[in-house]
Amino acid sequence: MAYVIGASGALFFVLVFLVDGLTRPGYSPVRHPVSALALGARGWIQISNFVVSGAAITVGGVAIATAGRQPLLGGMLAIFGLGLVASGFRMDPMRGYPPGTPEGDPADVTVSHRLHDYAGAVVFFSLPVTAAVAAFVLPEVAWKVLSAVAAAALMAASYAFGKAWERDSPRTGLIQRAFIVPGWLWVAAVFLRFGSQNAL
Repeated sequence: MAYVIGASGALFFVLVFLVDGLTRPGYSPVRHPVSALALGARGWIQISNFVVSGAAITVGGVAIATAGRQPLLGGMLAIFGLGLVASGFRMDPMRGYPPGTPEGDPADVTVSHRLHDYAGAVVFFSLPVTAAVAAFVLPEVAWKVLSAVAAAALMAASYAFGKAWERDSPRTGLIQRAFIVPGWLWVAAVFLRFGSQNAL
């Protein structure tokens, strides 16, 4: 059951931010990061998405870690999940969102924004490392290859997103989604793998 919760958390996160981003007035999924959805009148949706999905992934990670088979992989998934929960701290309005916000970055940022940044660093660092760990510890050759490819792709996407954010690229949101969507789908697949083996 815990593995299903973990997989559902990862899939739910992607579904919610994709739908919310496409239907949010003044929000550009191509330019704006997912975290900007936590701003404005509908911001509670993305804040809840961070907390609920992150908690679900943490539950799944703890289940893997305590099952005795892959404690390191489970622990890394739990760290990733907790990073998502902590991402529920709001970033500051900037770069034209919410509508009416000046372009560019504010001279000073709030404590909430700093905490969000720290949590984001955990998320964007831990997920590629988790995939690399899976490439070493999972016994199946197919999973080793898939996880190694995922680790390399996630590291490249994380680096690209960092550079896009620094220069305020008009495609920052799109580049971030190139990290999030395949990364979270990989997480869901890992949980389903453990769930299917547990059912045998």
